[in-house]
Amino acid sequence: MEDQSPTSGLTPHIAIPDGRGSEAIAFYAKAFGAAERMRMPGEDGKRLMHAHLIVNGASLMLHDDFPEYTGGAMAPPSGVTLHLAVDDADAWHARAVAAGAASRLDPHDAFWGARYAQVTDPFGHSWSISSPVKGDAP
Repeated sequence: MEDQSPTSGLTPHIAIPDGRGSEAIAFYAKAFGAAERMRMPGEDGKRLMHAHLIVNGASLMLHDDFPEYTGGAMAPPSGVTLHLAVDDADAWHARAVAAGAASRLDPHDAFWGARYAQVTDPFGHSWSISSPVKGDAP
């Protein structure tokens, strides 16, 4: 299946541990409103070779971890945080937690002038969520 969706100059491509790629797609749809653009199953019929999602207007690619092709596990923790610039950090944080993410940092007014929060998704990936402080122009 060919994916005709455009990507930007930098597109995160994350590995999902334990053959849970399809579960991750469902989580990202529920937690962050992700829209699936394409999905390609692996040759083993169990793991996900590749998927392309649109999250908050940007591309996110993902796949199940295939250590036999990459020389070792690629799944988190990786030291990478995926950042979402959104209209309402409190609402996005609440939706992610309701979908099963763990809150790492509850929404608060950060010193740099943003409403900011962090979550860890059920697959070990870190996400930051930021919006203008309420009352500020977007």
